[in-house]
Amino acid sequence: MVLYSVLPPALGLLMEWAKRHEHRVLLLITTPGPAARRSTSYRDIVAMAPPGQEILITTRMKRTVPIIAELAPDLIVSASFPYRIPPEVTAIPRIGAVNLHPSPLPAFRGPNPLRQFYEDAPELGATLHRTEEGFDTGVIYSRQARPMPEDMSMESLVPLWFDAMSAALEEGTRRAILGEPGIPQDERLASYGGPFSEDERALDWSLPARALQRRVTALGFMGGEAARAVIDGKSTTVQRVTPLRGVPSPGAPGQVLARAAGTVVLCCGDGVIQVTTLDTDESVDGPVD
Repeated sequence: MVLYSVLPPALGLLMEWAKRHEHRVLLLITTPGPAARRSTSYRDIVAMAPPGQEILITTRMKRTVPIIAELAPDLIVSASFPYRIPPEVTAIPRIGAVNLHPSPLPAFRGPNPLRQFYEDAPELGATLHRTEEGFDTGVIYSRQARPMPEDMSMESLVPLWFDAMSAALEEGTRRAILGEPGIPQDERLASYGGPFSEDERALDWSLPARALQRRVTALGFMGGEAARAVIDGKSTTVQRVTPLRGVPSPGAPGQVLARAAGTVVLCCGDGVIQVTTLDTDESVDGPVD
C-alpha cells in the first residue's frame, strides 16, 4: 500500500495498523503543504518513518502518477493530508483509495475537524471513506462516533478521539478490502469545517466555563493558533481554561480573583475558571483578592 499523511499522530495510527496486519508500505507520501498553509510537520514524518522506508516529499500530486503506477499498490490510505489526491492516482490501486477523516461525516468535512469541539457538536468521531474528487464526500466504510464529554480538556478528548479514529481505520479498511460497497453520505446532514477566523480566536468571558474550555482546547490543539483574550485591559494568549466546578462567581465576567505565575483565576458567565496564559509577564502584576 501507499500512505499519505502530514500529521505525525495520524501517520502513527496508519503505521501501527499496517504493522499489526503485516501490510507492506511501499511508499509514504508527505508534503510541506500549499503555499497559503505551509507546515514543517513533514520533517517529523520523515524522522518517525522506520529505517529503509521509501518517502516522497512533494506538492505536485499529478507528478506522482507514474511512480505509483510502477509500484502497483493494492490500496492507498490517507490521513490528515492537505491536498486532494487526483483521480489519476486513486484509480491505480486494485482495491482503491480510502481516507481517514477525523470527524463523524458528513459533519465537519474539510480542513478543520476541530470545529466539532469549538462548536460543541453532540458527538466527536472519525470516518473511513472512499476517496472521491470532492473532499470527504466518498461512501462510508466506517463511521465511529462518541458522545462529547463534559470535560473538554485535551486529556479528556484525545484518548476518546483517537479511539474513534483507530476503530474507523480498523473496521473501514476491512470492509474496503472485502469489496463492500460502502454507504453513501446523506448530503442533508453535511457541514463544513473551515479555518478559524481571527474573530473566533477572541474569547468572551461572559460565556459559560465549558464553552470557554472547548474553544481554547480547539484553538490550541496540537500547537494551533491559541486563543486570545483581554485580562485587566491587556491582550493575552490563553493556552488552557479549567472550570472550577461548584465555585460560584463572586463578580462580573472577566473580574480577576487571583494570580500566580502563568495562571489567572477569574469570573466567567456561569462560575469561576482558571486560565493558563502564555504571556507570563502579563499574569503576575496587579492585585490579588
